Amino acid sequence: MLLLENGLMATNKINEMFKRTLTFFIMITHENPWQTQSSTTVYDNPWVTVKHEEVLKPNGEPGIYGLVHFKNRAIAIVPLDSDNYTWLVGQYRYPLKEYSWEIPMGGGPMSEEPLDSAKRELKEETGIIAAEWTHLGRIHTSNSVTDEEGFMFLAENLSFEEAEPEDTEILDLKKVSLQEAIDMIMRSEITDSLTIAALLKVARLKNI
Repeated sequence: MLLLENGLMATNKINEMFKRTLTFFIMITHENPWQTQSSTTVYDNPWVTVKHEEVLKPNGEPGIYGLVHFKNRAIAIVPLDSDNYTWLVGQYRYPLKEYSWEIPMGGGPMSEEPLDSAKRELKEETGIIAAEWTHLGRIHTSNSVTDEEGFMFLAENLSFEEAEPEDTEILDLKKVSLQEAIDMIMRSEITDSLTIAALLKVARLKNI
């Protein structure tokens, strides 16, 4: 019996040491291994700031990093009716030089709650007003070069008014089933990251 108790005590000590070691390892691996030596703003407009930074890389060697800071949040909305149909917005994306089908989305000021931004963007682009909202989560759109943060929402219990697009937007609206939207993703006809993430999340929620 004494031998058994000693064995259990030894096992418990080993488990405790393992937990402490694992916790310490996690703390170490989550520390920032980069060191910023200097930061210079090389471009700035109302939407983004571009910085050139001199850094020490994780291996201790000097290097450079270019950062794009976004001054607004990315807000994306999946409007969904009772028959599991949604609306896609088509527009020409200047940086890509391509036409893009996306869910309704836009920029939300940092001073504004993401849900309030979502309600405004959905109304502006589609004329849709939703009585029921679900937060689908947040996303970093391209975290190797930018700090842009996106927020995704599901909008349900819909009513319809006139759209109010911005003067820079020439938009097409297309109503499709949620299944067809997922099929468009699988065929790479939809390539926008926020659209893909939000639609797949909704499909999971709706067991599609």
